[in-house]
Amino acid sequence: MRKDPKRTAFLWLCVAPAVILFTIFMVIPTCNVFRLSLFQRSTFNPKETFVGLQNFQYLLQDAVFIRSMQNTLLLIVMVTLFTMSTALIFAGILTREKLKGQNFFRVVFYIPNILSVVVISGIFSAIYDVDKGLLNSLLNFFGQEGILWKGEQHVILSIIIAMVWQAIGYYMVMYMAAMSAVPHSMYESAGLDGADRFTQFFQITIPLIWTNIRTTLTFFIISTINMAFLFVSAMTGGGPNNASNVTLLYMYNQKNLGGGYGYAMAIGVALFLISFGLSALVNRVTRRGTLEY
Repeated sequence: MRKDPKRTAFLWLCVAPAVILFTIFMVIPTCNVFRLSLFQRSTFNPKETFVGLQNFQYLLQDAVFIRSMQNTLLLIVMVTLFTMSTALIFAGILTREKLKGQNFFRVVFYIPNILSVVVISGIFSAIYDVDKGLLNSLLNFFGQEGILWKGEQHVILSIIIAMVWQAIGYYMVMYMAAMSAVPHSMYESAGLDGADRFTQFFQITIPLIWTNIRTTLTFFIISTINMAFLFVSAMTGGGPNNASNVTLLYMYNQKNLGGGYGYAMAIGVALFLISFGLSALVNRVTRRGTLEY
């Protein structure tokens, strides 16, 4: 079959703008990050001094970076686990069960995703307030002593709750769309064979929407890294004592220090490699045969 030169040229012409923009705003800056990680320079001074892998050597000895990376990985694991499992459960309930006001619940769950991170951070900061916050008021009502929710001991838990609350609705709607495509006849046949709702959920629903779960899982891991930076910046600023500091926030703060721009780029390279490795690992672990219906 001969290729039509005019058609090929037309297709390249259509794709060219996207390829050019992607190259200018994604490929070139990413390559520049890798290059700058090998230099020492300040943010506003174009003078660069080649230091090789010195930035990465210092990275492995930086206690603040190690703690920020631990916090980032903890947030990725916990927020992903709670968000995905809760979104699946709520999607299953609202799709299979005939509840009054289903559309109302869908809207209510989706509202947090519409709000900005700054607004959500302000809401939860008010809830976590030591003296007048909702949580401590409830604890005091039941005769319990209030908790310092933004203290070093509970700050990560507080951020996890806020991030999960913000993300559940979006992924619940995505899973509901996938579940609604599953033929109802499968559930009827399983019910006749004696399978209860719990068994049907894990033996029919989950396997048939597994491709959607894999896709959302990969995207959510990447987005959690960015969302953690936004929530921590708005709620705690990384404190107290770097207890809530995350890698992106630490990188952002390093860029303004004298000669710290190259070190910030080294942090970015390390985070890029770790996030890429996590995504590859998740895709590998969750790989399975595609089920059709």
